Amino acid sequence: MDRRVLIVGESTSFIVTALAAGLEEADFECEFAAFDLTEISKIENQPSLIFLYLDEQSTNKKDVLVYIRDICMEEERMLFLIGYAPDVEEVKKMMPRDTIGGVFERPLNIKSICEKLNNIAARGELEEKKKHILVVDDSGTMLRTVKTWLGNRYHVSMVNSATNAITFLATNLPDLILLDYEMPVCSGPQMLEMIRAEVRTSSIPVMFLTSKGDKESVKKVLALKPEGYMLKTMPPEQIIGTIDTFFETKKGKII
Repeated sequence: MDRRVLIVGESTSFIVTALAAGLEEADFECEFAAFDLTEISKIENQPSLIFLYLDEQSTNKKDVLVYIRDICMEEERMLFLIGYAPDVEEVKKMMPRDTIGGVFERPLNIKSICEKLNNIAARGELEEKKKHILVVDDSGTMLRTVKTWLGNRYHVSMVNSATNAITFLATNLPDLILLDYEMPVCSGPQMLEMIRAEVRTSSIPVMFLTSKGDKESVKKVLALKPEGYMLKTMPPEQIIGTIDTFFETKKGKII
């Protein structure tokens, strides 16, 4: 996890200025953006940690909140909410629980915020040592389920479409991709073809995790040489065991 922080809010306000000063003193690098969709979307490679400084006006900017929510879910950014209790509670309703790293009600204790972020950064460094698995599935429920199964063993990233997966792979090279078969716009087999066609991604191992178990569907992707083909109806321990065995076998190979 990098130590960059995006603070979304009025950069000239006393609270935002004090927060940034405290974070920078604790060796975090701060970037700023107004509570505006156009300004936030211009930031390339969003920082790992995003602070939303909330007020009555910001809670009405649903487009910004949805955009931030999607970034946190799809790119595994961690969200922190700052504001008075009513504003914080309103925004929490829109955000998946596992994307929220902390809630800080005013008045702020900058020291406690820095301590919390240092602890998160330390955990992130340990997390990065785990094997990295990208799960691609258009079902949010399935994404969360797989992360629950694998999250203790592996660093799990999630995207809900092949298009988002290709964007993710432009800056990340996971150790394994778990790929759904049936997805809108671009199917799993089509995505695997794109992965194999690009030099940068061609060697990434891919396993299918899908509901399609008919012979024709399986045969269609065997020519693309996936590392495995698992059904979602398999017991979770069997799916976990298959992935564990894959990495154990790979570890024993001479490269």
